[in-house]
Amino acid sequence: MKIRLIDPAYEHPYISHSQKVIKNIWFAHLTLTTLAALTPPDIEVKITDENVEPIDFEEDVDLVGVTGMVMHAPRAYQIAQKFRQRGVPVVMGGPHASSLPHEAKEHVDAVVIGEAENLWEGLIKDFKNGCLKPFYKADGFCSMKKLPFPRLDLLCKDEYMTINCVQTTRGCPHQCDFCHVTHFFGKTYRCRPVDEVIEEVKRLEGDFLVFIDDNIAGNRRYAKELFTRLKPLKKKWASQATMTLTRDPELLKLAAESGCVSLFIGVESLSEENLKDVNKAFNQVHQIEEAMKAVHDYDIMVVAGLIFGLDHDDEGVFERTLRFCERNRIELPSFFLLTPLPGTPLFERMESEGRLLHKDWAQYNGATVVFKPRLMTEET
Repeated sequence: MKIRLIDPAYEHPYISHSQKVIKNIWFAHLTLTTLAALTPPDIEVKITDENVEPIDFEEDVDLVGVTGMVMHAPRAYQIAQKFRQRGVPVVMGGPHASSLPHEAKEHVDAVVIGEAENLWEGLIKDFKNGCLKPFYKADGFCSMKKLPFPRLDLLCKDEYMTINCVQTTRGCPHQCDFCHVTHFFGKTYRCRPVDEVIEEVKRLEGDFLVFIDDNIAGNRRYAKELFTRLKPLKKKWASQATMTLTRDPELLKLAAESGCVSLFIGVESLSEENLKDVNKAFNQVHQIEEAMKAVHDYDIMVVAGLIFGLDHDDEGVFERTLRFCERNRIELPSFFLLTPLPGTPLFERMESEGRLLHKDWAQYNGATVVFKPRLMTEET
């Protein structure tokens, strides 16, 4: 039996994947490499990341699996259609399929809702027996213990900034209205045994890795143990965290000593009203600049997530935000247009207020206006 797992391409409105720049910023995802590791050894499994290599639609394959976030959905449906036209069944999972499973089912043979680890082996068994179910949903969340080491050997490693991606936690203790994390992983924050994380890090080639956690310091005790255990390995690493980490001098110092060289921090807005509206009031506006300085004091690069289009943003928000970035020497400002993702409280609110412009999911990419702003026009 042969399985092909596919990560659909995402065509950014301003960056083409044909440009060499993508190699310098793209890192491998763990979803498909983890499923590949969970695939029974008697099955041949391969991975295609369409962002770095083309799909062979004529390949001799028995089952195809596709994943993707909201913006990937239209391309995922196109991929599914091409394989199904040949009689090849397609399974789809990921945040979008989990948020809108019945929509996804119109395009594929089976939909995996939520985390797939506890379902994958049973799904394959059903397929072999000719009784693939339309929907698969686990009763609970996946245990973070004894997760398999991802099949990084199945990736085109030279096409990425790095394939050294490790997950230590899942979820986030916060519940920001615009974020998909809590919707997909539940209102939980689960930590992987530090011993298992360290063993995986030791297996990686090279001295740089990315911890793909949504909030690596969401549990202080766990983060402290992890950073302490990382120090002897002398690796350099990047991850993301909330501003809460910047208000903990001991933990921030330990992160730097353990090899942290870059942090994505969701600043989101310089407006207290905006932060309250999206349930992120734990970001204190008067502490933001101090937080940026705290990170820089340890020579850690700041990747600052900043959102435009929140309800208290007017046309002056762009200039104010640029001045903030310049004043605080933000190395990599990461600007997003507010995007209401299906399944989030923000989406439900925007839909109930009649503010969604359309549901062309490919445009729900953080770079295109898909709703009616309150204090600006769509063209602003």
